Amino acid sequence: MKETFAGSCLCGQVKYLVEGNAQGFYLCHCEYCQKDTGSAHAANLFFQNAVLTWLAGEKLITRFTLPNTKHVKAFCARCGSALPNQQPVGLVVPAGSLDDAPSLTPTAHLFIASKAKWDEKLEQVLAFETLPRDKRR
Repeated sequence: MKETFAGSCLCGQVKYLVEGNAQGFYLCHCEYCQKDTGSAHAANLFFQNAVLTWLAGEKLITRFTLPNTKHVKAFCARCGSALPNQQPVGLVVPAGSLDDAPSLTPTAHLFIASKAKWDEKLEQVLAFETLPRDKRR
């Protein structure tokens, strides 16, 4: 039975549905994913035979392909949120664009040789439920 995944961008102008079963949920630490997410890694679900349906905002989708690479990013032109895109490996869906957390857990870390130096032992870093209060006030 195929799963259905609903997603949208940060501003809510782009909405989509993906119908299919994910073959993997990967955390990619390559230098390209670090740059295009502004974070330590990208978190993407990969689908071989999924159907992607744009429910709203398809005209706001911009695609960027890094020259001389296979690295592709689709994003909302209004808010910049990462969005699903078709790549040679299949449909790639940014996990953070899903409206509900996927039932899957990550399958693997990719390109760990490029892993950010500060992306180590993060379970030891202080954690707050919200933005911590400024002690100077």
